[in-house]
Amino acid sequence: MIFEVWAPRATSIELSLPDSRRPLRRRDNGWWSVEAPEAGHGTDYRYFVDGEGPYPDPRSRRQPEGIFGPSRVYDHARFTWSDHEWKGRDLRGSIIYELHVGAFTAEGTFTAALDRLDHLVELGVDFVELMPVAPVPGGRNWGYDGVDLYAVNETYGGPDGLKELVDGCHRAGLGVILDVVYNHLGPSGNFLHPFGPYFSGYAGSFWGEAVNLDGPDSDEVRRYFIDNAVQWLRDYHIDGLRLDAVHALHDRRAVHLLAELAAEVDALACSVGRPLTLIAESDLNDPRMITPLEAGGLGMTAQWNDDVHHALHTAVSGERHGYYADFASMEALAKALTNGFVHDGGYSSFRGRSHGAPARGVPGYRLVCCLQNHDQVGNRPAGDRLPLTALKLGAGLLLTSPFTPMLFMGEEWGARTPFPFFTDHVEPALREGEAERRAREFEGFGYDWIAPDPSAEDTFLRAKLEWSELKDEEHWSLLCWYRDLIALRKAMPELTDPRLDRVRVEFDEASRWLMVHRSSLIVMVNFCPDSVTLTVPLGAVLLASEEGVTAGRDWVRLPGQTLAIYRSEINP
Repeated sequence: MIFEVWAPRATSIELSLPDSRRPLRRRDNGWWSVEAPEAGHGTDYRYFVDGEGPYPDPRSRRQPEGIFGPSRVYDHARFTWSDHEWKGRDLRGSIIYELHVGAFTAEGTFTAALDRLDHLVELGVDFVELMPVAPVPGGRNWGYDGVDLYAVNETYGGPDGLKELVDGCHRAGLGVILDVVYNHLGPSGNFLHPFGPYFSGYAGSFWGEAVNLDGPDSDEVRRYFIDNAVQWLRDYHIDGLRLDAVHALHDRRAVHLLAELAAEVDALACSVGRPLTLIAESDLNDPRMITPLEAGGLGMTAQWNDDVHHALHTAVSGERHGYYADFASMEALAKALTNGFVHDGGYSSFRGRSHGAPARGVPGYRLVCCLQNHDQVGNRPAGDRLPLTALKLGAGLLLTSPFTPMLFMGEEWGARTPFPFFTDHVEPALREGEAERRAREFEGFGYDWIAPDPSAEDTFLRAKLEWSELKDEEHWSLLCWYRDLIALRKAMPELTDPRLDRVRVEFDEASRWLMVHRSSLIVMVNFCPDSVTLTVPLGAVLLASEEGVTAGRDWVRLPGQTLAIYRSEINP
């Protein structure tokens, strides 16, 4: 077996095996290599760099003893796949379900998640999106403190466990999207520094040092992340990647890393014969992010769109603090549902400047929108979720919108379990300072930041879903509402039509009602506590509604905080 590692500025590299230690030979472009015939699948190894170490392999495929232990040789070819008939899944017309492996089930493993796939199939979603699964410090973490990016968290089940979950999802007809973090590495167990200039030397965000994408020796740094993306899509049969916080990727090159990645993934999709999806998390409101490469864009398939979330959240919750202040009106919600971006060049009070650009011509499916996600729940001090009534109204609008809807685990039944931020750092300084760092990150958000200790085990345990809640009538009723809305979305072509210019919205700011016209479908929502009577076309048929809605030949009366969906023979 040949061991290879990139270390352009090192003067010596040594491979440490269980029973031997041998030097590597320098090759071109800063790469080093050595042959070790006795090593193979399951062999533990480490590297010494200029006599310092031992360190895990920067491209370690497995870390069985965690981020401070040795790397282990892992042969992808030894796993037997059963998804040979899987042809992939297109993002267009699909619904995504985001989950954290450790909190999705009591066991917190890939195997346990497999046992819940029937629930997701019956719900009607199309993709499972996994929060990051790279190795992290300790036994619990959101995943954004990951290191050893080519490996898989052993707590969840390691590389074979992830493959078994992907294989099972494909058998169930579900695609898999993996959340990956390329803008920084975690502060604990990050041993890339001794090997080379992987980092730029300045802070990229609250989360960590920015990676070196455009400085000296950055060609191989870029390959490190692109090859990582290819590994998940090729060797783990993953169907798409969600790229964390791409606005924190500092790249001044003529060809941005995302464009380079998009071209590589497009070529891979041609090779494997199935669609591969790239979804960017970006707060830039820049339509170039989701403009195809051939049209001069960055080539992302889609991006998360916070504007729709913020507009929905303020409408159903009444909150107006922090960045929600710009989304507090019915006008903002109407703009979000028809334009995608609310901030499309206008003034943002939260930022204190103008922000964004119009998303003209962008199809709605390129905007992944949600009522809840890990950030919007977990970035609240207590990690509290929306109440059931708010979920009913918000889901009615989200699942009838022209965008790609995304649900957050447990949302579909109104889970009461919180999802606060949690970590398990080993170093005392990181462990003790996490709560303070977290509070600093959200200065100016309008929160009175009183949060549970991120390092406390109970903070994590309380985040685990309580599946027994489904036995309660109110939770089961909400699940049925979500199932019905998803079934309606899949049955009515008007609801998956991504053309934003075909969405029309009426609203009344004072009375706080809103009507969304999707061709012959009309979605009516009353956000205020008082009843409201709205006009509908003669002959319109009620398709879905909450209890208490009454109707006549050309009118419908919505009690406070209710929603109804009509179909009219007349296209408004």
